[in-house]
Amino acid sequence: MTYRVVQWSTGNVGRRALRSILARPELDLVGVWVSGPAKAGKDAGELAGLDRETGILATTDAAALIALKPDCIVHTAMADDRLMESVEDLKTFLRAGINVVSSSPVFLQFPYGTLPDEAIAPIIEAAEAGNASLWVNGIDPGWANDWLPLVLSSGSERIDAIVCSEIMDYSTYDNPKVVFDIMGFGSALDDLPLLLQPGVLTLAWGSVIRQLANALDVEIDTVTQHFERIPATEPIKVGDRVIEPGTAAALRFQLHGVRGDRTLLTLEHVTRLHPDLAPDWPQPAGKGCYRVEIKGEPDYTLDLQLYSNGDHAEAGVVGTAARLVSAVPAVVTARPGLLTATDLPLTTGRGLFS
Repeated sequence: MTYRVVQWSTGNVGRRALRSILARPELDLVGVWVSGPAKAGKDAGELAGLDRETGILATTDAAALIALKPDCIVHTAMADDRLMESVEDLKTFLRAGINVVSSSPVFLQFPYGTLPDEAIAPIIEAAEAGNASLWVNGIDPGWANDWLPLVLSSGSERIDAIVCSEIMDYSTYDNPKVVFDIMGFGSALDDLPLLLQPGVLTLAWGSVIRQLANALDVEIDTVTQHFERIPATEPIKVGDRVIEPGTAAALRFQLHGVRGDRTLLTLEHVTRLHPDLAPDWPQPAGKGCYRVEIKGEPDYTLDLQLYSNGDHAEAGVVGTAARLVSAVPAVVTARPGLLTATDLPLTTGRGLFS
């Protein structure tokens, strides 16, 4: 069966999602939405960085694409600085009867226990009204800390604690808004960026803790958060910016799923702009990795290294896009409503061998 798909945005993730859609024989690209006139009218193949034309031209006309009634929209528009607007976009798609796989807002990958019921209900109502499904995922939050630890847990006799970590050098991550504005690199240490405002870490990654607890049938009393920032000791060039000495250049944050006086589940990010910073913090395997540690019987440590053209940051973007696109058939055929990772069967790279 072939599924008709619209790609929504062509930024870092969207550009790779286009490539992924065009690589899959079961998907038929029928439209591409872009946010401004600079990309409008360009062929999807050009926007994807391919040496071929597809005949599908990008447009800023959202209504025209919705009117195509595709089976699914692959939504990769950035939502970090427009959360409520993005939720409204998703509800519009769902009410129109269009299934959606999306990279954001990330709290929707498992909102239960993180968002109040009254915030979740309108999304579910929109999905049920349109008989459509919404699935939000990626790599983190996403498969690096949902299915990866869950699959590993099946080899456990006893589990005492699970830690899921992203340990990355972000100096090659090509998203200045995220790196500088949202994460606050290059800013004064006492100037808290959006990511570190009260409650934001828990809103974004508390969903990881809640989903693991739900899937593993373990009760937690609360989710706590903690962060540390380290300044640059010398100038660091990141893209066309220079991180000055004394400004934020490394960030470590943790969310803990706590029961009583025990931490059962931990989500951790260790982000540096230079490998020499914070030497006492956890170090990656290779240039950057996702790590799953299970303490119990037996103990497990799994380090997942990823590279695209030798770069780990770009590989994370590719993996996020491919994860969404791989799930399109499963989401289209799923029950209507808000789906989570464990609502879907195991999705694979079926049909991708050359």
